[in-house]
Amino acid sequence: MKLATQHLTELAQQIKQWGKALGFQQIGITDTHLPEAEKHLSNWLAKHYHGEMAYMQKHGFKRSRPELLQAGTIRVISARMDYLPETAEAMNQALDDPTAAYISRYALGRDYHKLLRKRLQQLAEKIQAHSGGFGHRAYVDSAPVLEKALAEKAGLGWIGKHSNLINRKAGSWFFLGEIFTDLELPIDTPSEAHCGYCTACLDICPSQAIVAPYQVDARRCISYLTIELHGAIPENLRPLIGNRIYGCDDCQLICPWNRFAKLSGENDFHPRHRLNAQQLIDVFSWDEPTFLSKTEGSAIRRIGYQRWLRNSAVALGNAPASLGIIATLKARLSGASELVAEHIQWALNRQLNRLNQADARFNERPE
Repeated sequence: MKLATQHLTELAQQIKQWGKALGFQQIGITDTHLPEAEKHLSNWLAKHYHGEMAYMQKHGFKRSRPELLQAGTIRVISARMDYLPETAEAMNQALDDPTAAYISRYALGRDYHKLLRKRLQQLAEKIQAHSGGFGHRAYVDSAPVLEKALAEKAGLGWIGKHSNLINRKAGSWFFLGEIFTDLELPIDTPSEAHCGYCTACLDICPSQAIVAPYQVDARRCISYLTIELHGAIPENLRPLIGNRIYGCDDCQLICPWNRFAKLSGENDFHPRHRLNAQQLIDVFSWDEPTFLSKTEGSAIRRIGYQRWLRNSAVALGNAPASLGIIATLKARLSGASELVAEHIQWALNRQLNRLNQADARFNERPE
Protein backbone atom coordinates (compact mmCIF):
# COMPACT_ATOMS: atom_id res chain seq x y z
CA MET A 1 0.00 0.00 0.00
CA LYS A 2 1.43 3.40 -1.02
CA LEU A 3 1.42 6.23 1.52
CA ALA A 4 3.46 9.43 1.70
CA THR A 5 6.93 9.00 3.22
CA GLN A 6 6.24 11.47 6.03
CA HIS A 7 3.00 9.72 6.88
CA LEU A 8 4.77 6.35 6.98
CA THR A 9 7.49 7.70 9.28
CA GLU A 10 4.88 9.09 11.68
CA LEU A 11 2.90 5.87 11.45
CA ALA A 12 5.95 3.78 12.38
CA GLN A 13 6.40 5.84 15.55
CA GLN A 14 2.74 5.50 16.41
CA ILE A 15 2.87 1.74 15.88
CA LYS A 16 5.62 1.53 18.50
CA GLN A 17 3.61 3.65 20.94
CA TRP A 18 0.45 1.60 20.36
CA GLY A 19 2.46 -1.58 20.82
CA LYS A 20 3.71 -0.49 24.23
CA ALA A 21 0.20 0.50 25.25
CA LEU A 22 -0.92 -3.01 24.34
CA GLY A 23 1.69 -4.58 26.61
CA PHE A 24 4.58 -5.18 24.22
CA GLN A 25 7.93 -4.09 25.60
CA GLN A 26 9.36 -3.32 22.17
CA ILE A 27 8.35 -3.05 18.52
CA GLY A 28 10.76 -3.09 15.57
CA ILE A 29 10.30 -2.97 11.81
CA THR A 30 12.36 -4.70 9.13
CA ASP A 31 12.31 -5.74 5.49
CA THR A 32 11.98 -9.32 4.30
CA HIS A 33 15.53 -10.04 3.10
CA LEU A 34 17.05 -12.89 5.15
CA PRO A 35 19.79 -14.46 2.99
CA GLU A 36 22.16 -15.26 5.90
CA ALA A 37 19.38 -16.71 8.02
CA GLU A 38 18.23 -18.80 5.07
CA LYS A 39 21.73 -20.19 4.62
CA HIS A 40 22.00 -20.96 8.33
CA LEU A 41 18.65 -22.78 8.27
CA SER A 42 19.65 -24.81 5.21
CA ASN A 43 22.90 -25.91 6.85
CA TRP A 44 21.07 -26.79 10.07
CA LEU A 45 18.56 -28.93 8.21
CA ALA A 46 21.30 -30.60 6.15
CA LYS A 47 22.88 -31.80 9.43
CA HIS A 48 19.50 -33.24 10.49
CA TYR A 49 19.61 -31.21 13.68
CA HIS A 50 15.84 -30.76 13.46
CA GLY A 51 15.21 -34.41 14.36
CA GLU A 52 11.54 -35.34 13.87
CA MET A 53 10.43 -31.73 13.38
CA ALA A 54 9.57 -32.26 9.72
CA TYR A 55 7.66 -28.98 9.65
CA MET A 56 10.98 -27.15 9.76
CA GLN A 57 11.69 -28.10 6.15
CA LYS A 58 8.40 -28.97 4.49
CA HIS A 59 7.53 -25.35 3.59
CA GLY A 60 10.60 -24.77 1.44
CA PHE A 61 11.63 -21.11 1.26
CA LYS A 62 8.42 -19.80 2.82
CA ARG A 63 10.13 -19.75 6.21
CA SER A 64 12.99 -17.50 5.10
CA ARG A 65 11.15 -15.48 2.45
CA PRO A 66 8.09 -13.84 4.05
CA GLU A 67 6.72 -12.62 0.72
CA LEU A 68 6.21 -16.25 -0.31
CA LEU A 69 4.22 -16.97 2.82
CA GLN A 70 2.04 -13.86 2.61
CA ALA A 71 1.85 -12.33 -0.85
CA GLY A 72 2.57 -8.62 -0.98
CA THR A 73 4.62 -8.54 2.23
CA ILE A 74 7.43 -5.99 2.14
CA ARG A 75 7.79 -5.23 5.85
CA VAL A 76 7.58 -7.17 9.10
CA ILE A 77 6.52 -5.55 12.36
CA SER A 78 8.27 -7.59 15.06
CA ALA A 79 7.11 -7.43 18.68
CA ARG A 80 8.43 -8.81 21.95
CA MET A 81 6.64 -9.33 25.26
CA ASP A 82 8.39 -10.22 28.52
CA TYR A 83 7.11 -13.31 30.32
CA LEU A 84 9.50 -14.00 33.23
CA PRO A 85 7.22 -15.25 36.04
CA GLU A 86 9.70 -15.62 38.90
CA THR A 87 13.26 -14.91 39.97
CA ALA A 88 16.34 -16.84 38.89
CA GLU A 89 16.83 -17.83 42.54
CA ALA A 90 13.42 -19.50 42.63
CA MET A 91 14.08 -21.33 39.37
CA ASN A 92 17.45 -22.58 40.53
CA GLN A 93 15.92 -23.82 43.79
CA ALA A 94 13.44 -25.90 41.80
CA LEU A 95 16.16 -27.31 39.57
CA ASP A 96 18.33 -28.14 42.58
CA ASP A 97 15.53 -30.19 44.19
CA PRO A 98 15.65 -33.59 42.41
CA THR A 99 12.14 -34.46 43.64
CA ALA A 100 10.56 -31.27 42.24
CA ALA A 101 8.88 -31.25 38.81
CA TYR A 102 10.57 -28.56 36.73
CA ILE A 103 8.51 -27.00 33.94
CA SER A 104 9.99 -24.44 31.56
CA ARG A 105 8.87 -21.09 32.87
CA TYR A 106 7.29 -19.94 29.60
CA ALA A 107 4.61 -22.61 30.04
CA LEU A 108 3.53 -21.93 33.63
CA GLY A 109 0.74 -19.53 32.70
CA ARG A 110 -1.73 -19.09 29.91
CA ASP A 111 -0.75 -20.23 26.42
CA TYR A 112 1.13 -17.24 25.02
CA HIS A 113 0.03 -17.92 21.45
CA LYS A 114 -3.50 -16.75 22.15
CA LEU A 115 -2.53 -13.71 24.18
CA LEU A 116 0.05 -12.39 21.73
CA ARG A 117 -2.09 -13.06 18.69
CA LYS A 118 -4.97 -11.09 20.23
CA ARG A 119 -2.69 -8.14 21.03
CA LEU A 120 -1.15 -8.20 17.56
CA GLN A 121 -4.61 -8.18 16.01
CA GLN A 122 -5.53 -5.19 18.17
CA LEU A 123 -2.39 -3.45 16.95
CA ALA A 124 -3.31 -4.23 13.34
CA GLU A 125 -6.77 -2.75 13.90
CA LYS A 126 -5.24 0.48 15.18
CA ILE A 127 -3.00 0.66 12.12
CA GLN A 128 -5.96 0.07 9.84
CA ALA A 129 -8.07 2.71 11.55
CA HIS A 130 -5.25 5.22 11.08
CA SER A 131 -4.13 4.38 7.54
CA GLY A 132 -7.14 2.77 5.93
CA GLY A 133 -7.14 -0.72 4.45
CA PHE A 134 -3.77 -2.45 4.32
CA GLY A 135 -2.58 -5.97 3.63
CA HIS A 136 -1.44 -7.77 6.75
CA ARG A 137 -1.35 -11.01 8.70
CA ALA A 138 -0.31 -11.67 12.29
CA TYR A 139 1.77 -14.68 13.36
CA VAL A 140 2.73 -16.20 16.71
CA ASP A 141 4.39 -19.55 16.03
CA SER A 142 1.43 -20.25 13.77
CA ALA A 143 3.24 -20.50 10.43
CA PRO A 144 6.75 -21.04 9.00
CA VAL A 145 8.38 -17.79 10.15
CA LEU A 146 12.03 -17.13 11.09
CA GLU A 147 10.89 -14.99 13.98
CA LYS A 148 14.27 -14.65 15.69
CA ALA A 149 16.07 -13.64 12.49
CA LEU A 150 13.36 -11.07 11.75
CA ALA A 151 13.46 -9.74 15.32
CA GLU A 152 17.25 -9.44 15.17
CA LYS A 153 17.02 -7.50 11.93
CA ALA A 154 14.28 -5.31 13.40
CA GLY A 155 16.57 -4.32 16.26
CA LEU A 156 14.90 -6.24 19.09
CA GLY A 157 18.07 -8.11 20.01
CA TRP A 158 20.66 -10.53 18.67
CA ILE A 159 20.59 -14.30 18.33
CA GLY A 160 22.88 -15.67 21.03
CA LYS A 161 25.10 -18.71 20.95
CA HIS A 162 22.22 -20.76 22.41
CA SER A 163 20.05 -19.65 19.44
CA ASN A 164 17.67 -17.56 21.59
CA LEU A 165 17.21 -13.84 21.04
CA ILE A 166 18.94 -11.61 23.61
CA ASN A 167 18.19 -7.96 24.34
CA ARG A 168 20.84 -5.85 26.09
CA LYS A 169 18.29 -4.28 28.43
CA ALA A 170 15.92 -7.18 28.91
CA GLY A 171 17.79 -10.47 28.55
CA SER A 172 15.96 -13.28 26.74
CA TRP A 173 12.84 -14.11 28.75
CA PHE A 174 10.33 -12.87 26.18
CA PHE A 175 7.95 -14.04 23.46
CA LEU A 176 7.97 -12.86 19.85
CA GLY A 177 5.18 -12.17 17.39
CA GLU A 178 4.97 -10.59 13.94
CA ILE A 179 2.69 -8.67 11.62
CA PHE A 180 3.49 -9.12 7.93
CA THR A 181 2.38 -6.04 5.99
CA ASP A 182 2.44 -4.35 2.60
CA LEU A 183 3.02 -0.92 4.16
CA GLU A 184 6.42 0.47 3.13
CA LEU A 185 7.32 1.53 6.65
CA PRO A 186 10.82 2.82 7.49
CA ILE A 187 12.99 0.02 8.85
CA ASP A 188 14.98 -0.09 12.08
CA THR A 189 18.68 -0.74 12.55
CA PRO A 190 19.55 -4.42 13.11
CA SER A 191 21.02 -5.41 16.47
CA GLU A 192 24.69 -6.21 16.92
CA ALA A 193 25.83 -9.34 18.74
CA HIS A 194 27.23 -8.97 22.26
CA CYS A 195 28.02 -12.53 23.33
CA GLY A 196 31.75 -11.95 22.94
CA TYR A 197 33.88 -14.80 24.24
CA CYS A 198 31.21 -16.06 26.65
CA THR A 199 30.41 -19.78 26.39
CA ALA A 200 28.29 -20.12 29.53
CA CYS A 201 25.28 -21.51 27.66
CA LEU A 202 27.38 -24.12 25.86
CA ASP A 203 29.03 -25.19 29.10
CA ILE A 204 25.83 -25.43 31.18
CA CYS A 205 23.63 -27.32 28.70
CA PRO A 206 22.76 -30.57 30.54
CA SER A 207 22.74 -32.66 27.37
CA GLN A 208 25.41 -30.71 25.45
CA ALA A 209 22.86 -29.94 22.74
CA ILE A 210 24.60 -26.67 21.83
CA VAL A 211 27.21 -28.44 19.76
CA ALA A 212 28.90 -25.19 18.64
CA PRO A 213 28.15 -21.47 18.98
CA TYR A 214 24.79 -20.78 17.27
CA GLN A 215 24.35 -24.50 16.51
CA VAL A 216 21.78 -26.49 18.50
CA ASP A 217 21.30 -30.19 17.76
CA ALA A 218 17.63 -30.48 18.68
CA ARG A 219 17.94 -34.25 18.89
CA ARG A 220 19.90 -33.77 22.13
CA CYS A 221 17.96 -30.77 23.44
CA ILE A 222 15.81 -31.43 26.52
CA SER A 223 13.09 -29.12 25.20
CA TYR A 224 12.90 -31.24 22.04
CA LEU A 225 13.04 -34.54 23.95
CA THR A 226 10.25 -33.60 26.37
CA ILE A 227 8.00 -31.61 24.00
CA GLU A 228 8.62 -32.34 20.31
CA LEU A 229 9.65 -36.00 20.40
CA HIS A 230 6.63 -38.31 20.21
CA GLY A 231 8.27 -41.68 20.80
CA ALA A 232 10.73 -43.08 23.30
CA ILE A 233 13.43 -40.82 24.69
CA PRO A 234 16.87 -42.31 23.89
CA GLU A 235 18.15 -44.15 26.96
CA ASN A 236 21.56 -42.49 26.93
CA LEU A 237 19.91 -39.05 27.21
CA ARG A 238 17.41 -39.87 29.95
CA PRO A 239 19.81 -39.41 32.89
CA LEU A 240 20.74 -35.96 31.54
CA ILE A 241 17.14 -34.72 31.74
CA GLY A 242 17.22 -34.60 35.52
CA ASN A 243 13.90 -33.35 36.92
CA ARG A 244 12.86 -31.38 33.82
CA ILE A 245 9.50 -32.71 32.67
CA TYR A 246 8.58 -30.00 30.15
CA GLY A 247 11.28 -27.98 28.44
CA CYS A 248 14.55 -26.60 29.79
CA ASP A 249 15.68 -23.12 30.84
CA ASP A 250 19.32 -23.72 31.79
CA CYS A 251 20.91 -21.80 28.91
CA GLN A 252 18.78 -18.76 29.73
CA LEU A 253 19.32 -19.01 33.47
CA ILE A 254 23.10 -18.92 33.05
CA CYS A 255 23.17 -16.10 30.48
CA PRO A 256 24.75 -12.99 32.06
CA TRP A 257 22.48 -10.70 30.04
CA ASN A 258 19.48 -12.01 31.97
CA ARG A 259 20.58 -10.05 35.01
CA PHE A 260 18.70 -7.23 33.28
CA ALA A 261 15.50 -9.26 32.85
CA LYS A 262 12.44 -7.97 34.69
CA LEU A 263 9.52 -9.94 36.08
CA SER A 264 6.48 -9.83 33.83
CA GLY A 265 3.51 -7.69 34.77
CA GLU A 266 1.16 -9.86 32.71
CA ASN A 267 -1.07 -11.85 35.05
CA ASP A 268 -1.65 -14.45 32.33
CA PHE A 269 2.05 -15.40 32.45
CA HIS A 270 2.05 -15.99 36.20
CA PRO A 271 2.02 -19.65 37.37
CA ARG A 272 -1.33 -21.43 37.38
CA HIS A 273 -2.25 -24.36 39.63
CA ARG A 274 1.13 -23.99 41.38
CA LEU A 275 2.82 -25.53 38.36
CA ASN A 276 6.08 -23.95 39.52
CA ALA A 277 5.95 -25.82 42.84
CA GLN A 278 4.85 -29.39 42.10
CA GLN A 279 6.51 -32.61 43.22
CA LEU A 280 7.36 -35.34 40.71
CA ILE A 281 5.39 -38.02 42.58
CA ASP A 282 2.30 -35.81 42.57
CA VAL A 283 2.30 -34.90 38.86
CA PHE A 284 3.05 -38.51 37.90
CA SER A 285 0.04 -39.62 39.94
CA TRP A 286 -2.41 -37.31 38.13
CA ASP A 287 -5.07 -39.14 36.15
CA GLU A 288 -5.90 -37.78 32.70
CA PRO A 289 -8.84 -35.58 33.80
CA THR A 290 -6.60 -33.99 36.44
CA PHE A 291 -3.85 -33.41 33.87
CA LEU A 292 -6.34 -31.76 31.51
CA SER A 293 -7.73 -29.62 34.31
CA LYS A 294 -4.33 -28.49 35.62
CA THR A 295 -3.07 -27.64 32.10
CA GLU A 296 -6.24 -26.04 30.74
CA GLY A 297 -5.31 -23.02 28.60
CA SER A 298 -1.61 -23.91 28.88
CA ALA A 299 0.97 -24.69 26.23
CA ILE A 300 1.67 -27.90 28.17
CA ARG A 301 -1.51 -29.41 26.75
CA ARG A 302 0.18 -29.92 23.39
CA ILE A 303 2.28 -32.89 24.58
CA GLY A 304 -0.75 -34.82 25.82
CA TYR A 305 -1.14 -37.06 28.84
CA GLN A 306 0.99 -39.96 27.63
CA ARG A 307 4.10 -37.87 27.05
CA TRP A 308 3.48 -36.13 30.38
CA LEU A 309 3.68 -39.54 32.08
CA ARG A 310 6.69 -40.52 29.96
CA ASN A 311 8.60 -37.39 30.97
CA SER A 312 7.63 -37.67 34.63
CA ALA A 313 8.70 -41.32 34.76
CA VAL A 314 12.15 -40.40 33.45
CA ALA A 315 12.49 -37.66 36.05
CA LEU A 316 11.47 -40.09 38.82
CA GLY A 317 14.12 -42.47 37.56
CA ASN A 318 16.66 -39.69 38.00
CA ALA A 319 15.54 -38.85 41.54
CA PRO A 320 17.32 -40.21 44.65
CA ALA A 321 16.37 -43.74 45.67
CA SER A 322 13.02 -43.78 47.45
CA LEU A 323 10.62 -46.51 48.48
CA GLY A 324 7.80 -44.06 47.87
CA ILE A 325 8.92 -43.45 44.29
CA ILE A 326 9.30 -47.18 43.66
CA ALA A 327 5.79 -47.84 44.94
CA THR A 328 4.40 -45.00 42.82
CA LEU A 329 6.09 -46.31 39.68
CA LYS A 330 4.91 -49.88 40.28
CA ALA A 331 1.34 -48.71 40.84
CA ARG A 332 1.29 -46.94 37.48
CA LEU A 333 2.97 -49.79 35.55
CA SER A 334 -0.14 -51.93 35.35
CA GLY A 335 -2.34 -50.68 32.52
CA ALA A 336 0.22 -48.18 31.19
CA SER A 337 0.63 -47.73 27.45
CA GLU A 338 3.60 -49.40 25.80
CA LEU A 339 5.45 -46.07 25.57
CA VAL A 340 4.87 -45.13 29.20
CA ALA A 341 5.49 -48.65 30.52
CA GLU A 342 8.93 -48.78 28.89
CA HIS A 343 9.96 -45.54 30.61
CA ILE A 344 8.46 -46.64 33.94
CA GLN A 345 10.44 -49.88 33.82
CA TRP A 346 13.62 -47.93 33.06
CA ALA A 347 12.92 -45.66 36.02
CA LEU A 348 12.18 -48.61 38.29
CA ASN A 349 15.45 -50.27 37.36
CA ARG A 350 17.32 -47.06 38.17
CA GLN A 351 15.58 -46.70 41.51
CA LEU A 352 16.09 -50.35 42.50
CA ASN A 353 19.76 -50.29 41.50
CA ARG A 354 20.36 -47.23 43.65
CA LEU A 355 18.52 -48.78 46.56
CA ASN A 356 20.55 -51.98 46.28
CA GLN A 357 23.79 -49.99 46.11
CA ALA A 358 22.78 -48.05 49.21
CA ASP A 359 22.00 -51.30 51.05
CA ALA A 360 25.34 -52.77 50.00
CA ARG A 361 27.21 -49.72 51.30
CA PHE A 362 25.31 -49.91 54.59
CA ASN A 363 26.11 -53.62 55.04
CA GLU A 364 29.79 -52.97 54.40
CA ARG A 365 30.02 -50.56 57.31
CA PRO A 366 32.21 -51.85 60.16
CA GLU A 367 30.48 -52.86 63.40
